[in-house]
Amino acid sequence: MESVRKLNRESLYVMTIAIGLPISAYISEWPVNIWCIGLFIFLFNQAEKKERIEMLVVLAFATPMELFFSEVWLIYEYQRQLMPLYVPVGHWFLFDLGRRIAAKLPTGRKIASWIVLPFIPLTILMAYSGVDTSGILLLIIMFGFVRWGPAPMLYAVMGWLALGMELWGTWLGTWEWATDVPWTGLTAWNPPLLCGAFYALGDVLVNLSTEKIEDAQNR
Repeated sequence: MESVRKLNRESLYVMTIAIGLPISAYISEWPVNIWCIGLFIFLFNQAEKKERIEMLVVLAFATPMELFFSEVWLIYEYQRQLMPLYVPVGHWFLFDLGRRIAAKLPTGRKIASWIVLPFIPLTILMAYSGVDTSGILLLIIMFGFVRWGPAPMLYAVMGWLALGMELWGTWLGTWEWATDVPWTGLTAWNPPLLCGAFYALGDVLVNLSTEKIEDAQNR
């Protein structure tokens, strides 16, 4: 893992996603499972107490949510039916990547709102055409997080990071979103333009849960 230590986290996460997804799609999930889980364990061992709590909280939320979305609600489906083992730890990689990028950007809700502003005309156009009517709801959720959430820049960054990763994953065929969203009567693009709203929700849950756990431990 010496070479891993020499890479900054952002590069490591981007390379893992960029290279890992095509390996999973065209060769096998197992090399990606081994690498991602091994990397997660390595980073966990290097982390401070708070970050370790965050990592475990991400797994605690991401695993059941992924299983619910893909196996029960069926809003998307993985290439080989079952959720790959690298997916829950992959949520930590994307969350930490978004957080590190957001920390380097100017703070403020107004700036964060400008970052997600391009989603508005695109969402309206896709909803009007009938391609992604669920986008209007996701747009409202995303702007709600940016307007009232505790980390607006993180949510704005995650909107674009999640879209980039989802475009890569769906183009490779690693997973596919349902064009008709079950139980709702809504439609979705593959991937939904504002799939980042799901990631923003996860970020809110992780941050709030981590604070609660830390408060409980400090009593």
